[in-house]
Formats: sequence, C-alpha cells, structure tokens
Amino acid sequence: MTAPVFVVDAVPGAGTFVLEGPEGRHAVSVKRLQAGEELVLTDGRGGWAPCVVREAEGKDRLTVEVTEVHRDPEEEPRITVVQALPKGDRGELAVETMTETGVDAVVPWAASRCITQWRGDRGLKALAKWRSTAREAGKQSRRTRFPEVADLMSTKQVAQLLAGADFAAVLHEDRAHPSGALATAELPAKGSIVLVVGPEGGVSPEELAAFEAAGARPYRLGRSVLRTSTAGTAATALVLARTGRWS
Repeated sequence: MTAPVFVVDAVPGAGTFVLEGPEGRHAVSVKRLQAGEELVLTDGRGGWAPCVVREAEGKDRLTVEVTEVHRDPEEEPRITVVQALPKGDRGELAVETMTETGVDAVVPWAASRCITQWRGDRGLKALAKWRSTAREAGKQSRRTRFPEVADLMSTKQVAQLLAGADFAAVLHEDRAHPSGALATAELPAKGSIVLVVGPEGGVSPEELAAFEAAGARPYRLGRSVLRTSTAGTAATALVLARTGRWS
C-alpha cells in the first residue's frame, strides 16, 4: 500500500520537519503512525516529499525525516468539469469521485434548471464544502496536485471558459444527437478540455445555444442516462483513458 499523504502549506527541504495541527493530529491519533513508517507531505500544488517518521509526541505532533523533494508537472491535457449544482449533498459526491478519478478543475455552475441555488452565506458554505471535499479526496487518493474548485459561474461565464478551451463538450442525454459519442470525438493531446455537466432537468435550449456559439458541441456518453452527480466522473475517466493519461 502506498504511503499516506498529509498536506502542508509549503513542502519542507531535506532534513527534520515537525507535522503539527490538524494534520499532525490525524497522523498521530487517527493513523497512529510510528517510528520507521513512511508518509508523504504535499502542498497540493504538485510539490511533495517522501518522509520517514522519527517520533510521535502527544496527540498531534509528528517528527519526520524528509529524504528528498519533488515537484510533479501539471498534467496534459488539463481536464475541467463544469458541474451544474445538484440537489443535496450530491455535489460533494461529484467532487469527491471526480477528484479520485483525476479531474484537474471543477467549476460550479448556476444553470437555469438547477433546483439548488447558492446565495449569500449558504452559497459560501457550500463552495467551502466543495473545496474541502476536493482537498480530502485528493489526500485519500494519494494525489500531489489537488483539483482547483472555482467560484460559482453563470452561464455567460461558462461560455467564456468554453471559448478558450482546446476542446469543449456539453454532455447530452440524446442518443440520436448528430454530434455523436464522446468516446469517438477527436481529443487534443495537450491544452485544455472542458466538459459541461447539466442539472437534473437538463441543459436548457438557450444554454445549449450559448455554449455551441462558444465552440462547445453536445456529446453523449453512452446508451444510459447518468445522473448529474456521476456523469462528470464517467466523462473524466473516459477522457483520461483516451488521452493517454491513464496509460
């Protein structure tokens, strides 16, 4: 099994380092790491360092020996999923599974048919939950570069994002749509790929027209219709496999 991952503000250089605070508590009191065991420190931005535990103190203090420091480059092509706001906690589920799969960025989208609305403090709390979920899922899946979770975007803002992508697709439930399947679309080897996942009620004709004007074509995933909380994960996995990032 690979070594557990803990997040730090900045990856330390080679030598002795003390892991404290919530991460230290998790390492000592939850993981119960002991001298001689291995772990990884990461900043979640590509920097990471393998370490060996020297000593555990109290309930939240772990002294480790940093052996070397690495920096992973950003993956290409970069995969962004625009996720319409699902009902209840399904948004966090979507972020969690997309992070575990390998998405690079998630954009919350206030689609016209979304039942859930992010307004005021409620919206800020929901966004914070999405970001916390991405961080925890990144740790759990042993990633060293966690996905970015953007601020909530409007349809106009999403269209601008799509216009700058090297490949942009709106996941569509219509099996007979002339654009065909995402599985056979021509994908770039580098640059950016942006995938749009609509809400439970689907992408409205007006939104679809705005996205098509920005260069995003509709594509289907398969014969079945996936829920909004699972479509992004399935599409991400498909793109990762087809672009060689899962090779």
